[in-house]
Amino acid sequence: MSRIQQTFAALAEQGRKGLIPFITAGDPDPVKTVEFMHALAEGGADVIELGVPFSDPMADGPVIQRSSERALARGVTLKSVLADVKRFRETDPKTPVVLMGYANPIERMGVDTFAAEAQAAGVDGVLVVDYPPEEAGVFAEKMRAAQIDPIFLLAPTSTDERIADVGKIASGYVYYVSLKGVTGAGNLDVSSIAGKIPAIKSRVPVPVGVGFGIRDAETARAVAEVSDAVVIGSRLVQLLESAAPEGAAAALKTFIAELRAALDGAGKTAR
Repeated sequence: MSRIQQTFAALAEQGRKGLIPFITAGDPDPVKTVEFMHALAEGGADVIELGVPFSDPMADGPVIQRSSERALARGVTLKSVLADVKRFRETDPKTPVVLMGYANPIERMGVDTFAAEAQAAGVDGVLVVDYPPEEAGVFAEKMRAAQIDPIFLLAPTSTDERIADVGKIASGYVYYVSLKGVTGAGNLDVSSIAGKIPAIKSRVPVPVGVGFGIRDAETARAVAEVSDAVVIGSRLVQLLESAAPEGAAAALKTFIAELRAALDGAGKTAR
């Protein structure tokens, strides 16, 4: 059982919902990334999604695009992100880490090399935004062979056939994009999320995390009532964009702790 699977099994046993924060590696300062990861874990994150910056992040809104640009300008690469995970693992052997990004940096490194280096660094899952499930079978097999969970996106527009395709190859969890468009956009409609989750659950044998558009404890709790986990990204990247450097880690930890408290309330209600 992978670290991600162990985490979700423990959450289910406790009647709790997962909290999955996202930050972009290297933003706003590469030397701070590992400190920020620890702040997320200490605040109550169950899984950490670490964004690998890319020059053409087509699925991301302006906030995460800017964070990618800042990180790339400071020389952040896939290799340096793996080094960050390795340093994080030196003092946190427990919190799962998922790399989220695009195919290009992985393909430039070579999928086999990436799988080996990610496994050695302590990566638990990989979500490649631009790998559709029908083209990702071999990639998913190589990740699983390296004991890394291949994680896939689903959207409001996903057909039952697409959901079933994802169900055949996904492990760890699936990430349901609750809004059409790009990250950080729009307003949440929890009833529409609640309407889609049963179709996913009936075809996908792993937990469902919901993200895009979650901005505070209130929306996180509402989404947690109808899902297994909540993913929050743009709001955290905004927080880091505006926080004073010396207080950024503490601000992250405080914000995550507020979300954790809200989700634990949702978990108790749902039991």
